[in-house]
Amino acid sequence: MNLKRKIIGNRYEILKECGNGGMATVYKAKDHVLNRAVAVKVLRDEYTTDADFIKRFNTEAQSAASLQHPNIVSIYDVGHEEDTNLYYIVMELVKGKTLKEIINKEGPLSWKWSVNIAMQIASALSEAHKNGIVHRDIKPHNIIITEDGVAKVADFGIAKAVSNSTITAFGTTIGSVHYFSPEQAKGGITDAKSDIYSLGVTIYEMIAGRVPFEGESTVSVALAHIQDEAATLHELDHDIPMSLSKIVQKCMQKKPDMRYMTAASLISDLKRAISEPDGNYVKL
Repeated sequence: MNLKRKIIGNRYEILKECGNGGMATVYKAKDHVLNRAVAVKVLRDEYTTDADFIKRFNTEAQSAASLQHPNIVSIYDVGHEEDTNLYYIVMELVKGKTLKEIINKEGPLSWKWSVNIAMQIASALSEAHKNGIVHRDIKPHNIIITEDGVAKVADFGIAKAVSNSTITAFGTTIGSVHYFSPEQAKGGITDAKSDIYSLGVTIYEMIAGRVPFEGESTVSVALAHIQDEAATLHELDHDIPMSLSKIVQKCMQKKPDMRYMTAASLISDLKRAISEPDGNYVKL
């Protein structure tokens, strides 16, 4: 469907397509009521036929819209155009690049800058978790780094909306298996500690320039998250502080109860990694 120059919700004029994902297409638009540029995420047609999914999508999007934090992409509006059966979310338009784009272009990032980005992501998670919202899809693709170096996490709460029936019907994998927690890979219950695992994988990729587990198929990667131990960051590069290597190890423990209990406790250790890189304070 060509939406260029279309006005949806009687206020948002679609200007151009910005990106295309597995679940939605993102457009730059102009909000004619508040006279500002916004991002509009429009659900793909195949999702709009699943009534259960739409109900969850609306609930989760409205819940995520309550989050106000400098490291979270703000949601302004959630809507539905009945004549075209169009479901959409209106969000803050963030100028910058995804963390994945930066890693792909620059390769391994400095460990201190990686820690800075990780603390911002963890701060966003802490705010969401305190409000009972689990992201379930933390990965570099969902993190935008602004021109000023601010990390903004997008798509809070959206992953939860996708039902098992939708996954079965359309062969859709939520997020990416490379960032799955073991419990996600098993199809089990996910909670705040699942986000901490995925953040651990993201920190690993920032510093190593690659994900901890590769495989020939999504199944083999999922099994690696469940069964295998990744090489530690310190093993890959002895210049990486042992404290930071252990922090990432703790985030990526197979058993959720062995990880950081909260994003706030993770932030505390990340701060110490900057001031005490050689300290022995991370308990595995």
